[in-house]
Amino acid sequence: MTISAKLIAYSKSSTGQTIATFELEYPRFIHAEFMTHRLFSRNAASSRAIPVETLLDLVELCPAMPVHWGQNMPGMQAKKELTRFRKKAAIKMWLLAAKLAAKTARGMQRIGLHKQVANRILEPFQNIKVVMTATCLDNFFWLRNHTDAQPEIEVLAKLMWDALQDETPVSLQHGDWHVPYFGAGYWLKDCGIPLEDALAISSSCCAQVSYRKLDDTLEKAQMIFKRLVESKPVHASPFEHQATPMRKQPDFRNKGITHKDRHGNYWSGNFVGFIQHRQLLDEHTCWEYKG
Repeated sequence: MTISAKLIAYSKSSTGQTIATFELEYPRFIHAEFMTHRLFSRNAASSRAIPVETLLDLVELCPAMPVHWGQNMPGMQAKKELTRFRKKAAIKMWLLAAKLAAKTARGMQRIGLHKQVANRILEPFQNIKVVMTATCLDNFFWLRNHTDAQPEIEVLAKLMWDALQDETPVSLQHGDWHVPYFGAGYWLKDCGIPLEDALAISSSCCAQVSYRKLDDTLEKAQMIFKRLVESKPVHASPFEHQATPMRKQPDFRNKGITHKDRHGNYWSGNFVGFIQHRQLLDEHTCWEYKG
């Protein structure tokens, strides 16, 4: 089983606001809990995009498994693990269930069922890859880096926390950009590389996590960027990971600022202190659906 947290890009504005992008891998069975944190921007590997054979290999070779085999008791937390022999039996039954799911998915594939259906039977045993960007992480750590959390998400939160402690954010000025997967994760306005190229590479790589591959060439990036922007509707979530610091005295005349909270903080979508790339795109959200 794999749980990992890699810090892809970590930046800080002149006002001290930080923004972090992680590449995460964890059991899909905790993904619903991770999704409850609404200030996160996320792109995740998709059961609709990955071939059945690819997921079968992952489930058969390295199925997602619990890290703690707790005894049944009242409440949401299992403080004690099963005894040695019961734990071994539980692990054996879990692996048997994974094999049965793989056998079922393979049978569905052979009769011609599309991967968006056949792959669903594998989801309890999948590890999922996720790119996540946020300016606000404190509440997540407060809730999840805690012994009351589901053990697997507690492990994930601790790995994310440790990764942040080991790194120093890059200082960005107004006009610079936080761009995960481009270079070292940032673009400076005097670097000599067109900003459009940096944004295309970053958003393309964030989109590619849906099928677990990564091609950061400019040619591939421009192709995916064009496909995302020109599709109807626009597929805008990969553009949520790039951001530029707000001015020291922002106001609503600055494009991309969406609201101001009761504490006087300016927001751009779900980011505070940074203008989100998505908020600069035309028609990135539908405000009046007519059917």
